[in-house]
Amino acid sequence: VVLLVHGGGWQRGDKAARGVIENKIARWLPRGFIVISTNYRMRPDTAPLQQAQDVARALALAQNRAAEWGGDPARFILMGHSAGAHLIALLGAEPELARAQGARPWLGTISLDSGSLDVVQTMQSRHLPLFDRAFGSDPASWLAASPYQQLKGRMVPFLAVCSSRRSDSCPQAHAFVDKAQSFGGRASVLEENLSHGEINQQLGLPSDYTRAVEQFMAMLDPAVAGRLDDQARRVASLPVIISR
Repeated sequence: VVLLVHGGGWQRGDKAARGVIENKIARWLPRGFIVISTNYRMRPDTAPLQQAQDVARALALAQNRAAEWGGDPARFILMGHSAGAHLIALLGAEPELARAQGARPWLGTISLDSGSLDVVQTMQSRHLPLFDRAFGSDPASWLAASPYQQLKGRMVPFLAVCSSRRSDSCPQAHAFVDKAQSFGGRASVLEENLSHGEINQQLGLPSDYTRAVEQFMAMLDPAVAGRLDDQARRVASLPVIISR
């Protein structure tokens, strides 16, 4: 099961947006995946830490109902873009946030060009006003909502896709992954020469980029790998001819 979390600067966006779901559904539904897209409450009413808790509750609900849909509650992959990538990275870094909402462990986390992986660094550097609206002026709040600072132990496998066109995206991705690896976690960075929006929109189209993400997905679990094996899928669809 792939659980998608949309972006939008922590203050807008929707689970049904075409850029969030269209190409991913077209790619993965025929391969037997269940694809779920979730909303969460927005700024200014709901702070990012509480937004992450919203995502955790959505994960818990989906895990509880997975068997009804033919899925496995133990075989979930979290995938988010921009603000959504920050939220799932925070859950990966501090899984107690998810457990407290009833969520169970998941297979891995795919961060698609996170809005920030080190909120403290973002807020202490030159940044866009949207970050002030999202994270406010309290350093304690920055710390609590920062995946990098909350990462204090081994996490589930993590892939950080970053846009090489953004000056701070890949450096933060590498720093976060280095820290995750220092705790023994499986984590890697995938740098892409795509814009922030293209990293979300183009995932699922036939490309080296999509295949690289799927390589990460495949290593998470043999059942996932089997669904992503195009050659095996084509062979399985061939007619059976019995000669006498």
